[in-house]
Amino acid sequence: MAETDANRPKKKKDKAKPAEPKTVADAKKRERVPAYWQLTDDEVLLRSPEPEDEYKTSDSWRVFRIMGEFVDGFDNLATITRGVSIFGSARTRDGDVMYNAARETARLLAEKGFEIITGGGPGIMEAGNRGAFEAGKVSVGCNIELPFEQMPNPYQTKSLSFKYFFVRKTMFIKYSNAYIIFPGGFGTMDELFEALTLIQTKKIRNFPVVLFGSQYWQGMLQWITTTMLNERYINEEDLSLIHLTDLPQDAVDFIVRTAGQAAGGEV
Repeated sequence: MAETDANRPKKKKDKAKPAEPKTVADAKKRERVPAYWQLTDDEVLLRSPEPEDEYKTSDSWRVFRIMGEFVDGFDNLATITRGVSIFGSARTRDGDVMYNAARETARLLAEKGFEIITGGGPGIMEAGNRGAFEAGKVSVGCNIELPFEQMPNPYQTKSLSFKYFFVRKTMFIKYSNAYIIFPGGFGTMDELFEALTLIQTKKIRNFPVVLFGSQYWQGMLQWITTTMLNERYINEEDLSLIHLTDLPQDAVDFIVRTAGQAAGGEV
């Protein structure tokens, strides 16, 4: 029987997937819809399944993609033995005091033989990569897939891309001998407190954590020492390797002095 409009099988419509925009204007219009959200692999993995959700049967298979990201990260970063991760806001602009400080700090560390690791994006991340790049040393960017596009900065000698935040965060922890935390938002706080938690619970060695910018951090540190410490939710030793500074050279000197001690050796 010849296939006609009358007897052609009807295709089921995917209600969850809107029609692809045909023009740039259509795409921009769709992005302004309150319910619009560009799915990332993290969001798909971490959302709770619904009764008729097709993803509930594919979560176990997603393990292979996650495993692939770990393998790729381990393979590409295996030569990083003296890494220092620099974190801070992606919104910090070139020429800002903190941008310049991060750039100078990274340059000084690179000249001391450390490899610089950042999230690979703009702002403080760009400044960190730029300092190492301008010193002619190793400049690593661990980029992440986001619902909105994040362009990798151009100052990376080694660039990786991750779909899953937790895989990327593992790379920061595994290949870092120290963290330098510049002013930033939720993502910056996440990296800071995850490192402190892992140190406190002895899941990792006690490596140095530098907070750069005393004015920015003083309120948080005051609350930690007057409330959290007084309520005995932490011990004084939990803060032993947090170092507050406003000077790139001081941050570098502290890391040179303490990173080897934390690892049980010398730098």
